[in-house]
Amino acid sequence: MAETKNQYDMRDPRDQYPQPPFPRQPQEKPGFTEKMDPRPDHGEESYRGFGRLKGRKALITGGDSGLGRAAVIAYIREGASVVFNYLPEEQEDADSLIALAEAEGGTIHAIPGDLRDPDLCAALIVKTVELLGGLDILVCNAGHQVRQPGIEDVSHEQFDETMKTNVYAMFWLCKAAVKIMPPGAAIINLTSNQGFSPAPYLLDYATTKFAIRGFTEALAQGALDKGIRVNAIAPGPFWTPLQPSGGQTQDKVEQFGKATPMGRPGQPAELAPTFVFLASQESSYISGEIFGATGGKPIS
Repeated sequence: MAETKNQYDMRDPRDQYPQPPFPRQPQEKPGFTEKMDPRPDHGEESYRGFGRLKGRKALITGGDSGLGRAAVIAYIREGASVVFNYLPEEQEDADSLIALAEAEGGTIHAIPGDLRDPDLCAALIVKTVELLGGLDILVCNAGHQVRQPGIEDVSHEQFDETMKTNVYAMFWLCKAAVKIMPPGAAIINLTSNQGFSPAPYLLDYATTKFAIRGFTEALAQGALDKGIRVNAIAPGPFWTPLQPSGGQTQDKVEQFGKATPMGRPGQPAELAPTFVFLASQESSYISGEIFGATGGKPIS
């Protein structure tokens, strides 16, 4: 990767980060950051905070790696206190993130657990309030994706896991959160370009991303009665452990992101400012919107 700079230095976006081809790098689910080549940029060196979330209290699911990790780093550096959730087998990534945040003086707590459990989702909201004294920002980021050739290859177990991780967990978390979040709070959900242009080899995943779009737009209208804003982000191909650990075939990993107008995948750090914007008062007149981040390919 080229010399690290902060996110405000002007550069040609096409060669700002590594471009394919990438080496084959199969991993077992859920995948680990340190095993990726090249290593993703979550903003560890590049993100600069300005206190835009000072005093806010945030819960982020899937915060140990990928887009969630970038959101955690950005929120900590913008002055927020953070609780993040992760799968127990992702302890290595979780530990490195905790160490980074604590070294910078940030307030951070990590709670392991499988979001397919509705009791865990409810407990996450309660525990966040206990640890931080409230909840102002909820980021439903955790997701499950497995590429399969066609519908006949998608097992009942896979379909169920994808639905519960991507949709049910979001419902359980948001239902518990809106009861206690104050006016001015923000919910950010993660949909995808697959929620606009579905691929047959991501049938179950794309189905959930369409559901997240509809859920976000509907919830946003009702939540405003409580002064809570709800928006979603629709990423395209981003370089995260989700991809080499079953989200893509190794042939696709080698050329991941090449088909975008940018000619490369996005890096998690590139989405961090969007997470901050949608959580901050800067976006006070924005609710019910879907923000695309697809490397130049329009979503519609």
